[in-house]
Amino acid sequence: MLTPFHLAIHVADLNDARRFYGDVLRCKEGRSTESWVDFSFFGHQLSLHLGTPFDTADTGKVGQHMVAMPHFGVVLPYDDWRALADRLEDAETDWVIAPTVRFEGEPGEQWTMFFMDPSGNPIEVKGFKSLSNVFEG
Repeated sequence: MLTPFHLAIHVADLNDARRFYGDVLRCKEGRSTESWVDFSFFGHQLSLHLGTPFDTADTGKVGQHMVAMPHFGVVLPYDDWRALADRLEDAETDWVIAPTVRFEGEPGEQWTMFFMDPSGNPIEVKGFKSLSNVFEG
């Protein structure tokens, strides 16, 4: 069994973050103060602190796309990934990479989507039919 990771990042507005992470992504809110809030980010601890979000640059080549580095995200079973993609589409998300499959028919076949939170923090969510294939290549 994997153990949860902890990631703490800056956001510009806690109310915007609460709407996005809580309402759209459906992450459960945990402890908070006036300057930070914790969420269960798909079972991992994500701490959002008021401040200036980290700088990113589109230097990561993923297939034919250049994506923001650094970025963070999560790997989900495909059905959970698809449900999240549908919620994000319903929320009229501005995609960096719209939900798509890559490496189709190959070891490591995966579905991916890239988007930004309201503070511009880049997030990638991957989906796999079998989580045992996450490290296949």
